[in-house]
Amino acid sequence: MLVEFSIVPIGAGSSIGDRLAEVLKIVDASGLPYKVNPMGTVVEGQWNDVMGLVKKCHVAVMQTGERAITTIAIDDRKGKPNRIDEKVKSVEKRIGKALKK
Repeated sequence: MLVEFSIVPIGAGSSIGDRLAEVLKIVDASGLPYKVNPMGTVVEGQWNDVMGLVKKCHVAVMQTGERAITTIAIDDRKGKPNRIDEKVKSVEKRIGKALKK
């Protein structure tokens, strides 16, 4: 399954980069395949692994703040591994060129 999530610390000021860098260290250490984009992070794995990771990231943000908004989108499809890359390749094939990444 693919999960895209974003965590927005509330009350952290206009720059949240340092706090998000700490979250991305957790994501990277998880060993799960992931891709970072300007609005969130996509992670691929089994339900318990991915949701456990999102929870760990949320808890980390809450340890240094009073409020956070965590948004989660789930794309769950049976029998389709490596979707973190294959979904984009499928669209690129259809349009006949590589997309910006």
